[in-house]
Amino acid sequence: MMALFCDSALLADGWHGGVRIEIGPQGTITALTSGTTAQPGDQRAKGPVLPTLTNCHSHAFQRAMAGLAETAGSTEDSFWTWRVMMYRLAGLLTPDGMQAVAAKLYSELLKGGFGRVTEFHYVHHQADGTAYATPGETSLRILAAAQEVGIGHTHLPVFYAQSGFGGAEPNAGQRPFLHDVERFLRLLESLETPFARGGATLGAAIHSLRAATPEQMQALLSSGLTHGPIHIHVGEQEKEVEDCLAWSGRRPVEWMLDELPVDARWCAIHATHMTEAETARLAASGAVAGLCPATEANLGDGIFPATQFLAKGGTIAIGTDSHVATSVAEELRLLEYGQRLRDRRRNRLVVGPGASAGRTMIEAVLKGGAQAAGQATFGLAVGAPADLLVLDGASPYLAAAQGDQILDRWLFALGGDAVRDVMVAGQWRIEDGRHAQDEAIDRAFAAVLRRLA
Repeated sequence: MMALFCDSALLADGWHGGVRIEIGPQGTITALTSGTTAQPGDQRAKGPVLPTLTNCHSHAFQRAMAGLAETAGSTEDSFWTWRVMMYRLAGLLTPDGMQAVAAKLYSELLKGGFGRVTEFHYVHHQADGTAYATPGETSLRILAAAQEVGIGHTHLPVFYAQSGFGGAEPNAGQRPFLHDVERFLRLLESLETPFARGGATLGAAIHSLRAATPEQMQALLSSGLTHGPIHIHVGEQEKEVEDCLAWSGRRPVEWMLDELPVDARWCAIHATHMTEAETARLAASGAVAGLCPATEANLGDGIFPATQFLAKGGTIAIGTDSHVATSVAEELRLLEYGQRLRDRRRNRLVVGPGASAGRTMIEAVLKGGAQAAGQATFGLAVGAPADLLVLDGASPYLAAAQGDQILDRWLFALGGDAVRDVMVAGQWRIEDGRHAQDEAIDRAFAAVLRRLA
């Protein structure tokens, strides 16, 4: 049992002063009192306290290529040309390398304010498509990295079988990703016990409408697939919309909502290109829209209609996808700024006059991230995991701020460096901006990068 005393903390109903958080041996919050004083033996937070956020979408291995796709191959570079480099990287990584890259990424995500990561994992095999001796080898390595670093983990093995709409044959670069339905279901079954023992949540994903036929998707879903969350990339690129229209006469989000049992267990990753009707239907479905603003900007995807989606009652979460950014602050700042650039207005993602953009977004993605990751409880509340972050109270920007100004200073002025300490499940994982295993994690990561060079 331990207790943390906070001069200021963001609870479910807003900011409170004099907050005492009691944490049980299982890492959950057992009592929470505000308007009180510290007791002997309490730890004391060194700045404002708020819940960590959930990263709803990660391809951990892609952190190894962050910053290396910024040299023009032509004047028409796009997601599709970037993808060629990504395939090359996927084919070069060994299980050891994948674990080292994931550990480095996950330590960075913690420092950026994320307490849980939802891993959309599709690199299952060797470069030529040969299976590892243990079919779930790479998933188990990702789990090991999460445990080493101490980040909460939701794992989504990805079904991937085709290269385009209508069951187009996969290409050579996609060999490490491929399964048929029967092998994929066996993979999921083999991972249930180790992930349960590891305290992680296991869900599943369909890579995209272009990577699986309707028959394959229906076979997966009719099998029961998983009791956890279900994610899918959809509507990310304009070319994807054009190809889907040519194949089916319908747009990707439209087809998905017509043909698949989309509900609150689902997370539609990106969903960037939607009509007003698709936007309203996705919001009404109860599914989460999983947004990755830094990656979407880096790849030139487009701007998600966040103002319209939230106005229709939609639920959003944020992820870091290809990990060109690794902090809550950068993703949320870009989310808001994208809406401003499109609309040529300020403070777009707010609930009304006088509302803080930072507070509105934090509350939205706190709820949506938990839903997308299959978390039943979240936030600073009794019964929830003790997943919290401490902003740097020594910063003059934060020391002079009160209430929602704290969030706006963090997200729009300071960024990831403002996160001082991070606790996950009652254990400090980041203290004074550092992870206890930083040196070992960095050595292993550097060795991988040298091999990939």
